[in-house]
Amino acid sequence: MQMREQLVMRQQLEQVLQTLGDRSPIQEIRPVAGGDINRVYCVQTAGRKYCVKWNEKLPPGFFAKEAEGLERIRQSGAIAVPHVYAVQEDLPERAGLLVLEWVEGAKTAATDEQLGRGVAALHQTAGPAFGWESDTYIGTLPQPNRWYRQWSDYYRECRLLPQLELGKRLGRMSGQRGRRLEKVIGQLEQWLPKQALPSLLHGDLWSGNWLVGPAGRPYLIDPSVCYGHDEFELAFTELFGGFSERFYRSYREVRPVSAEYAERKPLYQLFYLLVHLNLFGEAYGPAVDRILQRYAG
Repeated sequence: MQMREQLVMRQQLEQVLQTLGDRSPIQEIRPVAGGDINRVYCVQTAGRKYCVKWNEKLPPGFFAKEAEGLERIRQSGAIAVPHVYAVQEDLPERAGLLVLEWVEGAKTAATDEQLGRGVAALHQTAGPAFGWESDTYIGTLPQPNRWYRQWSDYYRECRLLPQLELGKRLGRMSGQRGRRLEKVIGQLEQWLPKQALPSLLHGDLWSGNWLVGPAGRPYLIDPSVCYGHDEFELAFTELFGGFSERFYRSYREVRPVSAEYAERKPLYQLFYLLVHLNLFGEAYGPAVDRILQRYAG
């Protein structure tokens, strides 16, 4: 952290902690690994240890959306999330901070099973329809949300089409790739279930978005919540690895998976690969092309 940035963050953090009733001086601010978008710090006072996220160039409402998603998962009672102490986004030059409970622990033999059962229980939290009441973010990309009765409509309008349009603007969705994606988007009902039920989803569940807490208890972090088809989330957990067979076995014990899941899985992974293509570039292009060729020929 640059000296100026550290000073600004420290001043703002001291004010926030005082409003929380923690008036003891900050003893240590230590950077921690894992912050792909934000700078993440362990902050120690005499009274408590905090996880603090800091960003000097926030998109509007970025931390507020994260806090909102954590609170909705907490309300489900399905699985633990860090407590949100404070959100502050009205700082100069679009800077902001998010103050969370510090979560730390050692994995036990039961952690993966608890994670699988917890995610399955989260997916058993039913929503009124597919979608969400406000727009969110996936990484730093704005993610539109509205309410839909049919899952295929939501997946088309609020997930695949925005990535197609962004890819066109970035020059990553031209020619055959763009035509194939348009064809897939136009034929989603061919593969997606008509009777899917809206489940509460974390929305960005890869192996870097959960932590081990006290007594080996799993905690979810960094959500991008919505109500969607549970297989959509499950497919993403399989995209980049990091989840054990014990996780999947425990998940299926609570929430059995349809026999058609294997056929739909690449189509659900397509969205997350499009996000990575638009965020990080052509390294993800071949994986996108393989899925498009499978479904569009």
